[in-house]
Amino acid sequence: MRNDDHNTFEHVARTLARFIPGVSIERGHEIANIIHNSGQAIVFGGHQEAAEHYWELLKGAGLTMAPLEQG
Repeated sequence: MRNDDHNTFEHVARTLARFIPGVSIERGHEIANIIHNSGQAIVFGGHQEAAEHYWELLKGAGLTMAPLEQG
């Protein structure tokens, strides 16, 4: 995910908690803070098919997504 000027910390935290397994709202706030301070953060690491699914869900919720990395 990338930092942007239109998503609130609360929206980012709640969206991550809603869609990414194992991410609580508290952890979502931590990730939002990382994004705010460094410009971007990895929010999921795993199988490509799952990563693509979560990427689409987050993008569909209005979050600013970086291109998927192959790893």
